[in-house]
Amino acid sequence: MSAATLRHRFVDEDNRRWWTLAAMCFALFMIMLDNTVVNVALPSIQKNLGASTSGLEWTVNAYTLSFAVLLVTGGRLGDLFGRRRMFLFGVVVFGAASGLIALAQSEAWLVSFRALQGVGAAFMMPATLSIITNAFPAHERGKAIGTWAGVSALALAIGPVVGGFLVENVSWQSIFLLNLPVAAVAVVVTLFATHESRDETAARSVDVPGVTAITIGLTAMVLALVEGNAWGWGSGRVVALLATAVVGLTAFAVVEHRSTNPMVDFQFFRSRSFLGANVVAFIVSFAMLATFFFLALYLQNVRGYSPLQAGVRFLPMTAVIIVGGPIAGRLSDKIGPRPLMATGLLLNAISLFWQGHLRVDTPYVTLLGAFVLMGFGMGLVMSPMSTAAMNAVDRTKAGVASGVLSMSRMVGGTFGVAVMGALIAGLGRSRIDELLPQVPQGTRATLADGLGAGATGGTGAVHDAVQQAFLFALNDGLRVAAVVALLGAVAAWVLIEPGIPQRQPVHDAGSAEVGTGDGGAELAAGTAIPA
Repeated sequence: MSAATLRHRFVDEDNRRWWTLAAMCFALFMIMLDNTVVNVALPSIQKNLGASTSGLEWTVNAYTLSFAVLLVTGGRLGDLFGRRRMFLFGVVVFGAASGLIALAQSEAWLVSFRALQGVGAAFMMPATLSIITNAFPAHERGKAIGTWAGVSALALAIGPVVGGFLVENVSWQSIFLLNLPVAAVAVVVTLFATHESRDETAARSVDVPGVTAITIGLTAMVLALVEGNAWGWGSGRVVALLATAVVGLTAFAVVEHRSTNPMVDFQFFRSRSFLGANVVAFIVSFAMLATFFFLALYLQNVRGYSPLQAGVRFLPMTAVIIVGGPIAGRLSDKIGPRPLMATGLLLNAISLFWQGHLRVDTPYVTLLGAFVLMGFGMGLVMSPMSTAAMNAVDRTKAGVASGVLSMSRMVGGTFGVAVMGALIAGLGRSRIDELLPQVPQGTRATLADGLGAGATGGTGAVHDAVQQAFLFALNDGLRVAAVVALLGAVAAWVLIEPGIPQRQPVHDAGSAEVGTGDGGAELAAGTAIPA
């Protein structure tokens, strides 16, 4: 049976958008799964390759860096040259890099192809949301993005479990080889079901000065955030990186205002909803990712759980997100995203304050209630946030808009981990000084520096004091995160437009009215876009 016959039998115009959604969810599942399974495999990678501690850190950081830096560029190139084309490029690069990582024979090989994997993810991620946006009319978009959010949560939930099982029973290489069949399915379904689309109002001209400026600025900023706690925030390297980030991002703003074909149209931010969605994306990632990171350290380093056992204990939270995300998506189609986002962030603030009372012997059942509440709050936020952003812009600009939203989330999460790490190290230092006055000052400083990475080492009285200092600082950090989430709820209520958007009003200056309402959007193009 020929490919054309198969396509004709299974794919028609009535179900094409759902096949498209399935392909995007497959790809998204692969990206999100990879975010969590790698952490579980790090000890095995270190043993097998003889990797240094720095090499292990860069196994994570190389991916984060290339992913975060190229999201906006990947989204804009999809708008210019075809979102399906850029999505398929990203899937192939991600899959190929995964296979090469599994063949890694050295630390340098591993880190290099993790960076390449991040490049593939940066082209895939904005394309998924933009393709979904173009495939679904506005009144169904919340439902589709809700499904996308549920799949994302599912991947995050089972990542540690799948990773732990594969590492323990097969090999660390198997977690990367798992991406190959997933990538193959995503490619086949996309080729069969997804229409190509691009921004027909823009010339196929790459804004090279803009790409260069934002790449330099974001690279310097993310690298400074990733290494700030290790290198020291006042060190020459970090100061130089932050200065480079300011210069690069300022140059980007200047270049974009003068460009005839800018990579990012700053008119997007005249929309309250688009601005509000990006502010909320930054805030929710700032508060949540830092929380997940340090609570995982608490469960492992203080409570003594293995990575797999700790991952299982997060499952109730992610299970609620899996269920709540699609429901919130459907509700946002009916009542609008604003009340859902504000309520979700308020629930997250309550959950974080609840968690900010940890002890060495806090029973898991106490955390369970806070985890379920946080999962419910996150489910109410994520898909309405993406829906608000994508409904606020013309569908011809969906790729770059999705890239900006994804970048806000990535940078917010990186900021959160860096700030929480610095906060825990700083607060823990004063606590260690109080608890261990008999220990030499240099040793106390070393112990305090380790707190920012969750270290609770030592023996006897030193170990107990370090644990107490870590918990003291972590609890204060969780309360700070609660305040940040509360500010996010206020921002969502103030900035997000009330009601259900009836049109997508942001256009390039002088462009034709091609994206107003559902009918106009259908004229613009027929692709999809994920957040």
